[in-house]
Amino acid sequence: MKHILLIEDDSGIAAYISSNLEKSNYQLTHITDGSAGLKTALSQKWDCVLLDRMLPLDVDGIDILKALRALGNTTPVIIVSALEKTDERIRCLKAGADDYLPKPFFIDELEARIEAVIRRSNHLHAPAVHTMQIGNLHIDLLTHTAYRGEEKIILNPREFKLLAYLIKNAGQTVTRSMVLENVWEYDFQPETNIIDVHISHLRQKIDEKGASSLIRTVRGKGYSIHAPAP
Repeated sequence: MKHILLIEDDSGIAAYISSNLEKSNYQLTHITDGSAGLKTALSQKWDCVLLDRMLPLDVDGIDILKALRALGNTTPVIIVSALEKTDERIRCLKAGADDYLPKPFFIDELEARIEAVIRRSNHLHAPAVHTMQIGNLHIDLLTHTAYRGEEKIILNPREFKLLAYLIKNAGQTVTRSMVLENVWEYDFQPETNIIDVHISHLRQKIDEKGASSLIRTVRGKGYSIHAPAP
């Protein structure tokens, strides 16, 4: 069970987050103000902190974030904020946030982002690896090469980055906005089918003839990659 600290003064938003995440087997602790939130964040090990950007009284979200990082605390922090401007997002990320999710949001996307930052945190504390594999498909992150068995697959840089991101999150759904942020480094939704085109190209290159596709489209949410059934 993952332990999540929620620092949020809006009782309606807190109830929405808590009730839904608890259904997904997360254990939540909810704090409503900044000072108590900072103390609680430092009181024990958390898998993730969900932090409201604007809090009442003397300590707001970015103050808590800066204090945590100044003290060497590396707990993944997702800022949840009604402030949508790009410069605010950049400010929080530079201060040490692992992710930034504007309000309003869908709970499925929040869950996906929580899972992603926890995985990234676990990878940082794990021995360094430069290869990843799913089924008989494996990629080398140092040489940017991909193979299916012994057969080399020719991928352009963007296709390789997309494939690496999907394999890194194998078995999990990644939303379109997560793909845009992590593969294209966009913080907005372009009015194009750029992701669909690259997914289609990847499928043509990595899937074996007669086999089901490794990359699945999760209708209304995004994509996931899975090892082929035995």
